[in-house]
Amino acid sequence: MAGLFNSSEKRLARILLLMAEFSKPGEPEMLIPKISQETLADMIGTTRSRVSFFMNRFRKLGFVEYNGRIRVHKSLLNVILHDHLQDHNAERPALSTTARAAMPKLKKNRPD
Repeated sequence: MAGLFNSSEKRLARILLLMAEFSKPGEPEMLIPKISQETLADMIGTTRSRVSFFMNRFRKLGFVEYNGRIRVHKSLLNVILHDHLQDHNAERPALSTTARAAMPKLKKNRPD
C-alpha cells in the first residue's frame, strides 16, 4: 500500500475525504462538489501546481477519478488511516537499554 509522505499531500487527502463525507453510511465512493485546484491549494496552504501533482498521483494510485468532478474512492481513507497508525507508532518512544534490561526483573518480582 502506498503511503503519503508529504504533509500537504496528507492535508489534501483529508480535505477530499471530508468533502466526500465518508463518515456517512452509504455509497463507498462519493462525488465531491465542484471545486478548483486553486481553492484546494488555498485550503491546504500550498500551490495549485502541487495540488495538481498530488491529484495526478492520487488518480494513478486509484484513490480518485476526475473528469470535471472528483470521485473519491474509499481506498484513500484506508491509506490515511494506515498512515496515521504508522505515524502514531513512530511517535512512541523506544525503550532504553536500561529499561529493556529491567523488564525481565519486573516480571519476576510481580505478584501473581
